[in-house]
Amino acid sequence: MKKNKIFIACDTTNISKINGIIKKTQNDKIKFGYKFGLEFLNSKHGRNFISKLKDKIIFIDLKLHDIPNTCISTIKAVKDLKADYLTIHISSGFEVLKACKKISGKTKLTGVTILTSLDNKALKEIGFNKQLKKLVYHQAKLARKANLDALVCSPQEVKIVKKVFHKEIITPGIRLNSKSNDQKRFLTPKQAYKNGSDWLVIGRPITKGNIEKNIQSLIDHLS
Repeated sequence: MKKNKIFIACDTTNISKINGIIKKTQNDKIKFGYKFGLEFLNSKHGRNFISKLKDKIIFIDLKLHDIPNTCISTIKAVKDLKADYLTIHISSGFEVLKACKKISGKTKLTGVTILTSLDNKALKEIGFNKQLKKLVYHQAKLARKANLDALVCSPQEVKIVKKVFHKEIITPGIRLNSKSNDQKRFLTPKQAYKNGSDWLVIGRPITKGNIEKNIQSLIDHLS
């Protein structure tokens, strides 16, 4: 039986908490990976901790968004961490994506579409004229053109994205109930998998409170 795949968002700088999260998410029914963002990577012991992790699927969520030279240099600077996935904003532009893909090696360069904390109103405020779904679709085509290895999008856009991008799709914006927190575009795990997500990114719904109990609730939800 194919296991459901979930990246745990390790959104803390507390090493003992992260050790606890990793220990408590060892489960034979779900394939877990671990996502580390800017908060953890920029913390005092974060980089060193990741460098010592063995036999874990590591997702470095840097969301690079800069000129080609800076993005390339950053990817080279974190190569020693041997991350399985690393994120870059598709809005960095085709030349950046293409150049970064050239040197990313075994790390899966993962394009980020429009953040799940944004909606049409927010995009208009920034200055985008396209409707959100059309913009995500356009970005997915650019990710394909740049030969990216994976793509991050809201679970609500997976069906649209899959029309043009046929590799792995990773979806944040996952909630077990109606509590959206800071997400604008979210779905339940069951809905996200049904839409075609390969990986879900889940943080607080699993890491807040009793982790084992939260995982069992998730398994019950998916069964």
